[in-house]
Amino acid sequence: MLGTSAGQVAVVTGAARGIGRAVADALRAEGYAVAITYLKTAPQEGCDLAIKADLRDPQSFHQIIDKVMAKFGRLDVIVNNAGDIAASPLDGYDHDALRALLDVNLLASHGLLAAALPHLERDARVIGISSVNAVLPPRGAAIYGASKAALDLWTRGMAKDLGPRGIRVNAVAPGAVNTSDAPRDAELTQAFVDMTALGALAEPSDIADAVCFLASHKARAITGEVLTVSGGYRL
Repeated sequence: MLGTSAGQVAVVTGAARGIGRAVADALRAEGYAVAITYLKTAPQEGCDLAIKADLRDPQSFHQIIDKVMAKFGRLDVIVNNAGDIAASPLDGYDHDALRALLDVNLLASHGLLAAALPHLERDARVIGISSVNAVLPPRGAAIYGASKAALDLWTRGMAKDLGPRGIRVNAVAPGAVNTSDAPRDAELTQAFVDMTALGALAEPSDIADAVCFLASHKARAITGEVLTVSGGYRL
């Protein structure tokens, strides 16, 4: 156990599967009560509260927090995991799709924090899931990379704003991560592996472990940081 978390409550957005599900599972193992949000398919297990929410809708933020507070009466950790990825070619500009990308990848973190802030006590923690693409822009998906770069800057800005209240704000930046529900083919996986210093991709559990560390008392002096967990991708 990384810290005293018994009786504490975490909300993880977009946690029905993939990295979000691994984060929710890891936090529960650390003793947190965990609420998750999902968009399409509700998980059958692995959380204490499942909330259907479309984070592109600004009304969803208060709805999520109201449900968390009604069930648990407190909130200690917010993990902004929900995200989207889309190509952004210049010869096929789709304003609505790219606006939706920014809504989920950036503005939802701000909206959910704004809704939660009246309920957050000193020592609350906010953790975002960024990407190595924030600093290593992906070909053909510049807006996605830009959204993650903006999330990194938002993380530092919120850490500065909320530091006087004793609230820590950090992020974890995965590299290429294969998940059981969205695996890459063997050839593409190997191409990513060949670009890592360790010769292996990080697993969803590695991202979850980093989140648990940042949520723990062991990280009590860390705020405004983006922790890259990538196996040394493109060093």
